[in-house]
Amino acid sequence: MPTLTDTPPTHHARDSRPDFAGALRRQLRPIPTIGSYGAVALVDRLWHRETDRMLISSLASSAPAGYRFPREVIAVAVRWYLRYGLSYRDVEELLAERGVEVDHVTVYRWVQAFTQEFIDAARPSRHAVGDRWFVDETYVKVAGRWTYLYRAIDQHGQVIDVLASERRDGAAARAFFTRAMRCGPAPVEVTTDRAPVYPRVLDEFAPAARHVLEQYANNVVEADHGRLKARLRPMRGVKTIRSLRSVAAGHAFVQNLRRGHYELTIDIPAQDRVRAAFDGLAHCL
Repeated sequence: MPTLTDTPPTHHARDSRPDFAGALRRQLRPIPTIGSYGAVALVDRLWHRETDRMLISSLASSAPAGYRFPREVIAVAVRWYLRYGLSYRDVEELLAERGVEVDHVTVYRWVQAFTQEFIDAARPSRHAVGDRWFVDETYVKVAGRWTYLYRAIDQHGQVIDVLASERRDGAAARAFFTRAMRCGPAPVEVTTDRAPVYPRVLDEFAPAARHVLEQYANNVVEADHGRLKARLRPMRGVKTIRSLRSVAAGHAFVQNLRRGHYELTIDIPAQDRVRAAFDGLAHCL
């Protein structure tokens, strides 16, 4: 069967946003326990049940403007890539095993084009961020050069925002706090490392906040960096900063879905939240 590829869109079709929480709850089915089947049989049964549902629903679904594959197929491919430690070729192979022939370059285009679409569609149901922030930057190699990735989480474990920057300076820190402050009210406490730029930036954006600089106080966000690094490892190096931005933002989105920080999946079991969210949000592409 010849491999099909999509072309980049000129625009995306916009649908009205329904009540995702209610719709997703109605779509879920009881999941059998491991005691009902063997462990291997259970995984195979659940995997194919999910795939069958995707393929059946895609028969009656239209593709986003400028694309030829149905929304459900795109949603599954993007979700697999962001959620699991897979390469683009891994996603290509998994789809081929289920009768969907798509090139790995097309999967890459989907991730770059639609990750932000999913994040924007789910934003109205996102919980407000907490008032205690843990801010830190980590290092990621992009095309052989070190790039800085600013990240912040709150006391509830919600990833507030991420920002990739080629420099670690005052301008990058201000850009990060400008984005992060849009997620909710100003924090009452901010924990950072001892980088000299942070006191000046906090005086501008959160002058009333307590600035914590104690040793080990930022272990929460530093440990969270490891989860992102584990996701980046199968990529064998990030080639462009645009790709890093998409994957880092998508990983944060998936982490927040799993941790219950979106109202649209709050009543859904933790192991089903990411799948249910992407299935419902696919109609917004």
